[in-house]
Amino acid sequence: MKNLINWFEIPARDFKRAVSFYTVILELDIKETEIFGTKMGFFPTDGTNVSGAIVQGEGYKPSTDGVLAYLNGGLDLQIILDKIEPSNGKIIVPKTQISPEMGYFGMFIDSEGNKMAIHSPN
Repeated sequence: MKNLINWFEIPARDFKRAVSFYTVILELDIKETEIFGTKMGFFPTDGTNVSGAIVQGEGYKPSTDGVLAYLNGGLDLQIILDKIEPSNGKIIVPKTQISPEMGYFGMFIDSEGNKMAIHSPN
């Protein structure tokens, strides 16, 4: 088993707003589609890395409780954190060092009300 996690889904109240939020903060293209009545915005993948989607449909409810997903913050997560609040999110833990070996993390509430985290080596 290469990765313990192989897929994640981020619930959205307003699908277009959520797609816009993650497109801006992560600077990537999100491919939108609908599958079985559920709107899905797929994060890019080359088929070998862990990926996921923004989803809006029955049974998907944004939350600050439950599982916490850590997104890849690149070399320095501060670049992404700086885009959170201008994009209608809220930083709840600023860039914080875990340890010199483990790098840094931060936490935020996205545009939909999900608690998310981000990690980087610097």
